[in-house]
Amino acid sequence: MKPTAETALIDAFIDMMAAERGAAKNTLDAYRRDCEDLADFLTAAGSTLRKADTDAIRDWLEDGRARGLKASSAARRLSSAKQLFRFLYAEGKRSDDPAARLNGPKREQTLPKILSIKEVDTLLATAAEGMDDEKRPLRERAAAARMSALLELLYATGLRVSELVALPAQVARSQDRLLQIKGKGGRERLVPLTQKARDALKRHMEFRSATKQDQSKFLFPADSESGFLPRQVFARDLKDIAIAAGIDPARVSPHVLRHAFASHLLQNGADLRSVQQLLGHADISTTQIYTHILDERLKSLVRDLHPLGET
Repeated sequence: MKPTAETALIDAFIDMMAAERGAAKNTLDAYRRDCEDLADFLTAAGSTLRKADTDAIRDWLEDGRARGLKASSAARRLSSAKQLFRFLYAEGKRSDDPAARLNGPKREQTLPKILSIKEVDTLLATAAEGMDDEKRPLRERAAAARMSALLELLYATGLRVSELVALPAQVARSQDRLLQIKGKGGRERLVPLTQKARDALKRHMEFRSATKQDQSKFLFPADSESGFLPRQVFARDLKDIAIAAGIDPARVSPHVLRHAFASHLLQNGADLRSVQQLLGHADISTTQIYTHILDERLKSLVRDLHPLGET
């Protein structure tokens, strides 16, 4: 399709899927084809991605079925539409989500990619390597301090990558041990900061000052249109850290670390409702993707602690 306002919306959606979800190239290509096909269908019907209602999206899905698409392709198209419109709503491009009410065939729920605690520790250690080596150039040490702060913060709080990169510099200057985050839909939540994350922030701010970047209002400044580190750049650099740490980069993304935050909390005894609040999920059903972890923990409790458990 020719470059249009529709293309810009689709490009932004694909960028988000690559940065936040770590989607593979084939997956991104499929999403793009679906979204472009939807946009073309809407244009032909005199509508747009910003204006389409539920019936228009349903007509597009029916058109695909009439053309003999396989059930798997139809399910993917529905998923593409739902995620696209959820993104447009979350980014303020629409005031509603017209695809939210659409349902398709029940499919087995895919569990999120999970890193072990040891793998996360290895990532964190690798990110900080060279930060204290005075023989290295100052900018390299500053870059290591920035990546260390990004990862420590992400793993300590479970922030969405869009929330993380846009944090104000005041976060590091404040003595408050709680972060106030304004998330999707304007919902606010408080997230506690660990001492390790606070220490990483302190080192990052020291290097910011040494490299004369301490005038920016953003915690992670960059020479970009927004003024802060683009989430795509962070996601790319995180892949490099994964390779250096000996971890398959396909398994690592900012969204995977958000999953690790939630999963490791549950493994260590946190309740689902608390994790929902920390993640900023509006509905606990979104958080219930992690119930398999709770199930395994409960099984182990019965096995290890029940008087008639396995011996």
